[in-house]
Amino acid sequence: MMIFLDGRFLTDKAAAHDHLAKRLELPAWYGRNLDALYDLLTGHLRPCHIVVIHKNELLAQLGGYGESLLETLRDAAEAVAGMELTVY
Repeated sequence: MMIFLDGRFLTDKAAAHDHLAKRLELPAWYGRNLDALYDLLTGHLRPCHIVVIHKNELLAQLGGYGESLLETLRDAAEAVAGMELTVY
């Protein structure tokens, strides 16, 4: 399964977590923070290929939080067999 995350929609933390929850089909009880995201990616989400597009827009809008988000996705992809991450 391939999941696309579009950096243009990650305009602030709330919008980022809204987009992540929708695209990754996260449960309603998702904690809307990077620790909760990592826990769900490594424990509840089946292996998939996550593709982040418009990285530059993501970083321009979220700054350091955007870097942390990408790091969380990278860490999860390294921890889960069958999960891949591509960032454009």
